[in-house]
Amino acid sequence: MDRKKELKQQYMETKIEAGVYLIRNTANQKIFIGSTRNLKTLNGKKFELEQGSSMNKTLQEEWNEFGKDAFEFEVLEVLEKKDDGYFNEKKALEKLEDKWLQELKPFGGLGYNKEKPR
Repeated sequence: MDRKKELKQQYMETKIEAGVYLIRNTANQKIFIGSTRNLKTLNGKKFELEQGSSMNKTLQEEWNEFGKDAFEFEVLEVLEKKDDGYFNEKKALEKLEDKWLQELKPFGGLGYNKEKPR
């Protein structure tokens, strides 16, 4: 029972990090860029794809076609949170994701993202 309490305490003390991640199809080099307020949830993204329930239909189709071994998950950047004053994590994360979308341009034949209207 002590081990269970120890693991629970360790989980509670683990810092939750927000950030931007990339999913790469190693078969055709197409990429998907996304962001999350908790990078620990990347396993949840894998689970969605394995269950066939991803909201990104093209990514899901290619996951089904190529199989899970053809995909890699990578954290591109962890959001640096400001401790002083007001900090809008959601807005800061959107800006960080936009930066990576503009840099890597995972649109059309290069990736699974859709370009956002400006």
